[in-house]
Amino acid sequence: MLHMLENPLQSAVPSRRTFLKLSAGAAGGLMLALRMPGSARAAGDDASFAQPFVHIRPDNTVVVLNKHQDMGQGNATGLATLVADELDADIAQVTAEFAPANAALYKNLAFGMQGTGGSTAIANSFMQYRQAGAAAKAMLIAAAAEDWGVPASEIKVEKGVLSHSNGKSATFGDLAGLAAKQEVPGEPVLKKPEDWVYIGKDFPRVDAAGKSHGSIGFFGMDHQAENMLVAVLARPPRFIAVATGFNDTEARKVKGVVDVVSVPSGVAVLATSTWPAIKARGLLDVTWDDSKAETRSTEEMARELADMTGKKGLPVAKGHGDPEAALASAARVIEVDYSFPFLAHAPMEPLDITVLFDGNSATFWTGSQFQTVDQMVAGTVLGLTPDKVAINTTWAGGSFGRRAQPDSHYFAEAALIAKARLDAGNAPQPIKVVWTREDDIKGGYYRPMVAHKARVGLDENGNVVGWHHRVASKSIMIGTSFEPFAVKDGVDSTSVEGVDELPYELPAFQAEAHNAETPVPVLWWRSVGHTHTGYVAETMIDRLAKEAGEDPLDYRLKRIKKDQRYAGVLKLAAEKAGWKDPLPDGRYRGIAVVKSFNSYVAEVAEISFRDDGTVKVEKVVCAVDCGIPVNPKNIEAQMQSGIGYGLGAILRNEVTMTDGVVDQENFDTYLPIRMTDMPEIEVHIVPSTEAPTGVGEPGTPPIGPAVANAIAAAKGEWITELPLSKHGLA
Repeated sequence: MLHMLENPLQSAVPSRRTFLKLSAGAAGGLMLALRMPGSARAAGDDASFAQPFVHIRPDNTVVVLNKHQDMGQGNATGLATLVADELDADIAQVTAEFAPANAALYKNLAFGMQGTGGSTAIANSFMQYRQAGAAAKAMLIAAAAEDWGVPASEIKVEKGVLSHSNGKSATFGDLAGLAAKQEVPGEPVLKKPEDWVYIGKDFPRVDAAGKSHGSIGFFGMDHQAENMLVAVLARPPRFIAVATGFNDTEARKVKGVVDVVSVPSGVAVLATSTWPAIKARGLLDVTWDDSKAETRSTEEMARELADMTGKKGLPVAKGHGDPEAALASAARVIEVDYSFPFLAHAPMEPLDITVLFDGNSATFWTGSQFQTVDQMVAGTVLGLTPDKVAINTTWAGGSFGRRAQPDSHYFAEAALIAKARLDAGNAPQPIKVVWTREDDIKGGYYRPMVAHKARVGLDENGNVVGWHHRVASKSIMIGTSFEPFAVKDGVDSTSVEGVDELPYELPAFQAEAHNAETPVPVLWWRSVGHTHTGYVAETMIDRLAKEAGEDPLDYRLKRIKKDQRYAGVLKLAAEKAGWKDPLPDGRYRGIAVVKSFNSYVAEVAEISFRDDGTVKVEKVVCAVDCGIPVNPKNIEAQMQSGIGYGLGAILRNEVTMTDGVVDQENFDTYLPIRMTDMPEIEVHIVPSTEAPTGVGEPGTPPIGPAVANAIAAAKGEWITELPLSKHGLA
């Protein structure tokens, strides 16, 4: 059947004003949906204890409700550690589940809404979850004291058991029902650091067993439901092109195909299972209108960005001095241009979402990362208030930023398909929208393509007299609901973070930004702006060290005056790597330090060259200062993960376009890091009493410049265009 479509540009995503209005009114309606502290026993079960962050079941299980999304980074384990320590639970009895979408109870204290990102999970929850554990413990003690007729001060709690010197004892599960009737303490007493049992030590991953034996329904892609349909979409070959008509005659002949539905983002094929939906999609004949689409190739887009950096941009507020005057009078000026490609997130589990909409309410199952935004967008599309939109957050097989979307486009897409089915007179039924790997790689929402121009003036002795920096890229935040908070005087903070100010003493410094325009959708990517700004800043510092005839480590340490935590990680990484020790023939080292998400990470990369001239990173020594280390093994794992992810990106990762059509499709063309690329990694954690900061992203930025600086140590030149494969090095 041939379908001619009308109003193809109709938008399903609420405006920024709508978002702000909804966020102001969402809390009151949602508060009523959950029982609050003091009366929060599980429905129909008086033997349970259920506060917003801690549930204790009669079987003695302690369930920690994670208000965030765990995509493999381990925050569920971190939050469970905090509760277990203050509760004095036994490790074996503690597990984790995801909290419902409810901004009133579960907002991220750094964002003001429920969501995960910016490596904030432990940082914003550290006190909150400790207090939840301490409050639960106080209520259990009060229940035992009342039941046993003894003073609360005489009751001991250890490994999930309450006991008294009179011989009385009970597990948490035994007392859960009585504890739920106690008053919630306003300011529960927290342990002193010297009394911590689990915090700062290794608490087993709460998700390890489920991921090892493949629990049914563990990930969103696993979700199954009776009478469920699977939908895949034919999306436009060029970004923001729209379908003006389609012929689905051949597609409907595929056994298992139930329906073909048009939505603003493309044409959806619905079938009884995934394969017939994919097969039928390939048989659709869709007519696309490219009049407003991106039709340029990436070479042309890169030239535009490079041209922008040659012109005056929007000044970043944190500059000081007059770098232009300093450059004009400098004995020598070093000017370097850098170019960075679009990057896909490429998580192991592509996007997927299941929706059930009956006209009055909707329920979603997916690895939601921005629950509040997702809830609002879905509600707007379906004509529902947020309290009528339930989100069952599942574990996610990676994200790296991909599941945190200001426009919640995959929620909107699923909602539109479900609404179209219902409007056509079909009975409500679950619909799972599946993105294939090809959909994911070609689907946009990339790390932006970026250009930098750094100009540094030196005096006769090689000392820096001024640094002027320009960045050009498409803004991630402009035009989204986050613009009021992240954009100042036209400058997107995520475009310039890391070069808005540098840790080194500079007599004069100024950064400027240009905002490029392209229909290609962009999004934060693991460590966001620091992925490129850290590379530029730290390779430039190595250049300056060479100009000054100084060791790169010494050069950095001499010029770090204010924030000595930078110096701390540099010294630790260098010491553990044997920086001053001679290397075997054919080995070279590079060093870099980047602060991101309030954590300080220094990395020393040791490299060699294979017979074909490609780089082999043999070893990376990493030092991290992330405040109080809640789970040292998890911190180590995240540093290793961040290093591997960042290394894969600089080696071979890039998304390119020919006449606006993405060239890469799967892992055969968007090449991931391989086992043979992975170096030996040592991670050293700086002991600290500072508040915890992020670890999910900060391991990524330093690896690129550390490797580039090692290549420069070997060859005498720095790589200014990534990936390394462009230069025959990978």
